[in-house]
Amino acid sequence: MPPTYLPPSHLKSRSIFTAASSMAAVLLSSAFFPAAPALAQTKTITGTAAFTDYSQEHPGVRRKITAADLPEPNAAEAVFNGPTVVARPEGAWPVAPPGFKVELYAQGFRVPRLMRTAPNGDVFLADTAAGEIKILRGVGADGKVTTTETFASGLKQPFGIAFYPLGPNPQWVYIGNTASVVRFPYKSGDLKTSGAAEVIVPSLPAGGGHSTRDIVFTKDGKRMLVSVGSASNVDDVDNNPKEFHRADVLEFQPDGKFVKIYASGIRNCVGEAINPITGMLWCSTNERDNLGNNLVPDYITSVKEDGFYGWPWYYIGNHQDPRHAGKHPELKGKVTVPDILLQPHNASLELLFYNGSQFPKEYGGDGFAAEHGSWNKSKRAGYEVIRLPLKNGIATGEYEDFLTGFVTADGQVWGRPVGVTVAKDGSLLVSDDGSKSVWRVSYTGAAKQTATK
Repeated sequence: MPPTYLPPSHLKSRSIFTAASSMAAVLLSSAFFPAAPALAQTKTITGTAAFTDYSQEHPGVRRKITAADLPEPNAAEAVFNGPTVVARPEGAWPVAPPGFKVELYAQGFRVPRLMRTAPNGDVFLADTAAGEIKILRGVGADGKVTTTETFASGLKQPFGIAFYPLGPNPQWVYIGNTASVVRFPYKSGDLKTSGAAEVIVPSLPAGGGHSTRDIVFTKDGKRMLVSVGSASNVDDVDNNPKEFHRADVLEFQPDGKFVKIYASGIRNCVGEAINPITGMLWCSTNERDNLGNNLVPDYITSVKEDGFYGWPWYYIGNHQDPRHAGKHPELKGKVTVPDILLQPHNASLELLFYNGSQFPKEYGGDGFAAEHGSWNKSKRAGYEVIRLPLKNGIATGEYEDFLTGFVTADGQVWGRPVGVTVAKDGSLLVSDDGSKSVWRVSYTGAAKQTATK
């Protein structure tokens, strides 16, 4: 086995979402859209019952899946059930928990994806298909964005966005193209870049599957971590050069000098975030397909430096992928089990830790992640935003449906969440590349409280 492939450790203004009005809206559209419960559920669903589909996804429902709950592989269940995205039907709207309001904040993008909020409150959005980085600023009385500008263009499938140096006055905006990392000069308040792109990492693995490249800087600002997904579903990396430095998080210096593979065996860490309490990297991860409806769970996890997460030979601990039976027995027992297991095939994308002051205090420090939605599951799952309850920065293993309603009762998909970011006022913004929109979720059910834990 070549050393390169060994794990590093072995080498609209629309407010329908108070409890009463939410139910009224559901009743009006019950022929078309899945019903939402009037009150959030507090019981956590566990065991095999925690495997679900879109018809059971409602704000406030919590689930916990563990490695012990996983079924045996069943490739016969594997299906191609990708969505054909339809125009948002009349009356369709995202559904949030009671006390929250959902508004259509911005629209008119080609493919809106990852978002990050600058220290001054401007929201940077990667319009990937357009090759552009947009800036969204402000919110009007109608809940809509007040200013939209193109910060940079001419990019190649841009996705990741990071500001550097850390702190209130960054000088650069780093962008993850699919095959490189570039940066633009920036000073707080700029709506357009003042200079050309500077190439920082000239070559990242590209082609095949998984084009997204996210970027974060460690809490001390000394290391740049770039996620690169696999080129395939489950190719054996021993004899596939196209998987070189893929299914990894790569570590660079901020000037672009390669340091090492930070963590490996992570099939596709689409969204990265630094936990503000623990300082650890976290990944929102797409796992492999074609092993059955309920295999393999996508996951969100803290990431150990030099950790190995199994792909392609193992999954969720010591479960060996039957397509690689008998390979690398020396790795058994060395696979890190992720913190939070999600629905298989959910396509978990951007991740954040809530640092605003608008939501109720129990949300402070919790995670949020966008679930783009399944294609390899007989009955759809995902197409939502989930909440990740944390205690002192540590995962409980549970996740909670937070923003749903992007699939109609008969299974038509009109919205696909991708990006999440916290706006300057503490509201949650959600990009949706199905309806080509950005949604704004604000809390109106009680007086604002300080989000602390």
